[in-house]
Amino acid sequence: MNAGNPRPLRMLVTGGGTGGHTYPALTTVAAVREQAAARGLGLDVLWVGTASGLEARVAAEHGIPFRAIKAGKLRRSPNPRELLTNLADMFRIPVGVLQAFGIAARYRPDVVLSTGGYVCVPLGLASRLLGRPLVMHEQITALGLANRILARFATRVALTHPSSVEHLPASARERAVVTGNPVRPHLLNGNAPSGRWHFRLSPELPLVYVTGGAQGSRQINTMIEAILPSLLTRAQVLHQCGAGWIDGLSRTAAALPPELAGRYQPVAYVGEELAHVFAAADVVVSRSGAGTIAELTAIGKPSVLIPLIPSAGDEQRQNARYLAEAGAARALLDAGPTPEHLLAELLPLLADPQARAAMAKAAKSLGRLDAADALARVVLQEAALLR
Repeated sequence: MNAGNPRPLRMLVTGGGTGGHTYPALTTVAAVREQAAARGLGLDVLWVGTASGLEARVAAEHGIPFRAIKAGKLRRSPNPRELLTNLADMFRIPVGVLQAFGIAARYRPDVVLSTGGYVCVPLGLASRLLGRPLVMHEQITALGLANRILARFATRVALTHPSSVEHLPASARERAVVTGNPVRPHLLNGNAPSGRWHFRLSPELPLVYVTGGAQGSRQINTMIEAILPSLLTRAQVLHQCGAGWIDGLSRTAAALPPELAGRYQPVAYVGEELAHVFAAADVVVSRSGAGTIAELTAIGKPSVLIPLIPSAGDEQRQNARYLAEAGAARALLDAGPTPEHLLAELLPLLADPQARAAMAKAAKSLGRLDAADALARVVLQEAALLR
């Protein structure tokens, strides 16, 4: 190798299925690229995932080369309808491992970054067979099944929460490091007037931003729909409801009394303008997945959380309880909350700017803004061991 012109660092990235796995990977790629450049190195990235996963779209949008493999998800307690799916997935797993091995053997990465989801297992196994360093990142407190497998042979295990160490196999704990959960940096630089201008929002009324994730949430959408007549007397609502709900909720908006109709705006999806929406919002209503919690605490935003119950390891309810006990959010922790429960949490917040300010301060105190940089340093350290 020419010391004056070293070859680029080669990094395989795997992870996806949901935004909670995909966006930390994307953010870390950017941080690794920046830190590598500071060391005089280029970065060559190849993302491996499933063709139908969110990661395929995100990689394409950001110009990252992508290879698709087969992947199977083993459901530990499948219901009768899932038994055939489980059986089919069992056959996909060895195919995916062979595909992953072939991709990794040809690419010969200096390091592999895995951010979760069942698609990570084939690449993780391939990295071990080829002797490539594997950095595994876990977003939630209790490890998912895929990461419990990978933790046994990952060269470094990056965690979001210190309490996750106790969930690791004993043999993996000495390889663990707490980095936090990377947050897309553009979310930290939102502009409230830009958000209000984009969605034609009034600066005179408090704004409630409602989101149930990219696909929307039936539970959250129906609860919001039920309380609109009362909620809109106190606030305006921007409702990211998902493509499957936009027609129905647009009809709901059209049927509102004229004096309230302009205060409710359902949208299928919020894209690059999300940072501005967060900046403009006075209160956020959302689920409490790991990615959402990382974003709300990084930007310091008051929220009313409606955890998905059940979720793996009851993780979402644990997240919501953690923020609520810290004064950083309000949360509907019981199963089957009613629209009236949500309204009872929202109205006092909308009426009390000081309470919102205190909640924002508490949320921001829990955020970790350097998570992407911390994880990127771990990736570069592992890559240096091989180069």
